[in-house]
Amino acid sequence: MKKWNVVAVKAAKGVEKLGCCTAYDAAFASLADSAGVPIILVGDSMGMTTLGYETTLPVEMTETLSATAAVARAVKDALVVADLPFGSYQCGDDEAMKNAVSCLKRGADAVKLEGATERILSLISRMTQSGIPVVAHVGMMPQSVNGYGGFKRQGKTREDAAKVFEDAKAVEKAGAFAVTLECIPSELAASITASLKIPTIGIGAGPVCDGQWLVMHDLLGLNEKVPSFVRKYADLANVVRGAFSSYVEEVKSGVFPPAK
Repeated sequence: MKKWNVVAVKAAKGVEKLGCCTAYDAAFASLADSAGVPIILVGDSMGMTTLGYETTLPVEMTETLSATAAVARAVKDALVVADLPFGSYQCGDDEAMKNAVSCLKRGADAVKLEGATERILSLISRMTQSGIPVVAHVGMMPQSVNGYGGFKRQGKTREDAAKVFEDAKAVEKAGAFAVTLECIPSELAASITASLKIPTIGIGAGPVCDGQWLVMHDLLGLNEKVPSFVRKYADLANVVRGAFSSYVEEVKSGVFPPAK
């Protein structure tokens, strides 16, 4: 099994497309890792998939660190990326650095953060120069959902597309080793991918990116309502529901546990 690190991910651009996903605990991280998933993201999407929130915004740094440690302990070959949650890097660069360092101390190989403002670009540069690899994130940024008025596709107008393109170029220049492109037109994602030397990892950004993200619960069919761009590779919601139902009925009827 191939060992994935920052150098290997960068070298894969133009050679091998990367099917990447999220995981939030040791059990699923181990399964993803043994299946050959190259990058496992401990995403702030845990807010919606495992913690019951409607957005990613309520996720706390303590929750990210706990999940990161669990995933890192289970993974042998995949690159583990910790998503810095909302509030963990917006309140000051020193606090952001401290939180990023904490992620690496819990076993992450890199961190991910959203945006390309002047401050974020400076922070990406400071992190990478301090030995903290960074995956950037442009396009639709879930932590900015309140500003968008909902989860809405970005880069649809010429002006907006130009802004996303320039943001992608800027985070590469700042030192990010890869960039997430979320919910932007496929043509724009293709243009960005062709223009950057670092890999692009898309989610809802078409097929031309160097890799793809999928939320684990979406691809496994654990979430029954998923975005239109998602392909379900299993239907575990019905499998799990059926298992729970069978267990309850067997206990009720006295079949389980058996007499012996």
